[in-house]
Amino acid sequence: MNIANTPSLPFYQATGRECDLFETAYDNGLPLLLKGPTGCGKTRFVEHMAARMGKPLYTVACHDDLSAADLIGRYLLKGGETVWVDGPLTRAVREGGICYLDEVVEARKDVTVVLHPLTDTRRTLMIDRTGEELVAPKGFMLVASYNPGYQNVLKRLKPSTRQRFLSISFDFPDPETEIAVVAQESRLEPGRVAPLVRLAGHIRKLSGMDLEEGVSTRLLIYAATLMAGGMGVEHALEAAVIEPLSDEPDVQQSLRDLVSTIYG
Repeated sequence: MNIANTPSLPFYQATGRECDLFETAYDNGLPLLLKGPTGCGKTRFVEHMAARMGKPLYTVACHDDLSAADLIGRYLLKGGETVWVDGPLTRAVREGGICYLDEVVEARKDVTVVLHPLTDTRRTLMIDRTGEELVAPKGFMLVASYNPGYQNVLKRLKPSTRQRFLSISFDFPDPETEIAVVAQESRLEPGRVAPLVRLAGHIRKLSGMDLEEGVSTRLLIYAATLMAGGMGVEHALEAAVIEPLSDEPDVQQSLRDLVSTIYG
């Protein structure tokens, strides 16, 4: 049985041994880093594995203003009283769940200081405000992701942090697998999905030239969903592919020309 297709789980189509590696990392209390382009399935993979293993999942979308306090918690005023409220990382440690930090390089530098004791043999989380030192139970797992293609001098995952994690590289799936994924998620017939995937392959070859990044599998699913709902191909691709990929009129026109080449 292909467990990735079990209805009770978020759909995920494995492309290698990533599911086995995730489970082995979890069993041994090892942190895991997922590397790959936007929209290639990293978040869905974590959602699938958390559900497959029956673990609570705390997902944090990292951004420029995300601080250690956002992860750990803070005192808040409730009903005239000041009470401590755990952040998502603290809740995951207390409950023995999975904490997923999506695009971890976007967070402020003080976040990595908090993560380091959780990613070595100590497996501890220090809460300075309350004086607590939590030891992560066996069920706790830290997972992070980032897109190496977006790294720059100011936002780069330091080797001292990167080398604390096991790592898996993700990329867009092969055409046959991507057709199956898009068809499953959008309910569009595979025969109609195939040209979308072929279009994506051509666009991804332009990545790094006129485009910052190629079209994601996520956007293909959006386009296919619109088409499955009755929208024409031209309008679906305009809304789900061309407009999201670029604001430049010349680039958008090049993408439209490419659509015309694929669809005739």
